[in-house]
Amino acid sequence: MNISWDHFTAFAIPVLISWLLAIITVFTSKKRWLNNIFTLAGIVGFATFIVLLWISLDRPPMRTMGETRLWYTFFLSTIGFVMYVKWKYNWIKAFSLVVASVFIFINILKPEIHSKNLMPALQSIWFVPHVTAYILSYSFLSAAAIAAVILLWQYKKQRETTTLEAFTDNLVYVGFGLLMTGLLIGAIWAKEAWGHYWSWDPKETWAFITAAAYLIYIHVRLRESRPKKFTLWLIIFSFIFLMITWKGVAYLPSAQGSVHVYSE
Repeated sequence: MNISWDHFTAFAIPVLISWLLAIITVFTSKKRWLNNIFTLAGIVGFATFIVLLWISLDRPPMRTMGETRLWYTFFLSTIGFVMYVKWKYNWIKAFSLVVASVFIFINILKPEIHSKNLMPALQSIWFVPHVTAYILSYSFLSAAAIAAVILLWQYKKQRETTTLEAFTDNLVYVGFGLLMTGLLIGAIWAKEAWGHYWSWDPKETWAFITAAAYLIYIHVRLRESRPKKFTLWLIIFSFIFLMITWKGVAYLPSAQGSVHVYSE
């Protein structure tokens, strides 16, 4: 089956319906199996589109911003589902599906023409692991930001938060590890493609700022028995930096000539 961007809506609508039912039943139904079916149906449907698009393009769908949104949606919804199955965090699952659905709507409203061709620099063995590590890190760090918001709300309500605190730390640790993995792979790739590991263009500068922000959070947490409100706000601001690195940099005039800006 030859899949193109024109088929995206046909896959996206059933996925959105499945996730809407999952969001509703996670709070209204005691039948967890029913909620799991709705969630998995959406994840499998979305994964099917990615696989078929990959086959049709004869390359990994990771070149454009819209294509990376596909992977972000898939990873975030999958992580939210795993967290729900293992730790029963209803709100994190619901928020992850809501955010994933927003990215689906963005891709519906902003269709793209996907070329089968990759520029020479992208025809590298580092292409897939670099992008995969980054998008996975974005997904874990998104979940951490959601958890931080929930913790702030629970602090305000003076509720018990010990388990979620440790869980949030682990999300940041895993996400930061993947972020640094993607950064190091990118540096090796840059050396092979352009002859230098780091050039301090706008994308790389914001990547450094983002990594530094999360590193500050980790160091602060090592001195605390439990995260304070200030520490949780560090996660949220770090995530804002992450979104600037991923999406915001492309709108800076100084970034228009950068090799790191996704083509649309």
